[in-house]
Amino acid sequence: MKKIAFITLSLLLAVSFWNCEKDDICAEGTPVTPRVIIEFFDAADPETPKNVTNFRVNELGTTNAVVFNPNLDETNLNRFLSNDNKIRIPLKTFQDLSDFEFILNAGSTAETTVSLVFNYERSNVFISRACGYKTIFNLTNVLPTDFTGTWISSLTIEQPNIINENETHIKIYF
Repeated sequence: MKKIAFITLSLLLAVSFWNCEKDDICAEGTPVTPRVIIEFFDAADPETPKNVTNFRVNELGTTNAVVFNPNLDETNLNRFLSNDNKIRIPLKTFQDLSDFEFILNAGSTAETTVSLVFNYERSNVFISRACGYKTIFNLTNVLPTDFTGTWISSLTIEQPNIINENETHIKIYF
């Protein structure tokens, strides 16, 4: 009798473990909510990429600056400055617009600022149980459209569907 009870208990225990699933882990490299990719070009020669100097992007209405180099020390201002021709900016996932100040020559006497408002539609896409959802964006416009008197000459939306970070979404000419 003890032998039958032991076998029955063992089978019940084995079946209960059989139905358990392994913990899901969101693997590194899994696509997450993409940032908008902005590339800068020379206004005089639109095919030539142009680096921005001491470039900083602040979220309007806050003191939050966009981090371009997360590998630098938290207190290091260079973490928030870009000297490249391509940047990645996160858009808000909880509303249909994000507004930023684009500051050229940040921290110098030649500092100039342009405010840009990104309008878009959002869609949530299920990735997996462990990773949850990511938000993809459909960029409808960027305001202002007239850059007279600013450091930006013009702006074009190259790819309005922001699904990944593999391509340039916006080109800015200055």
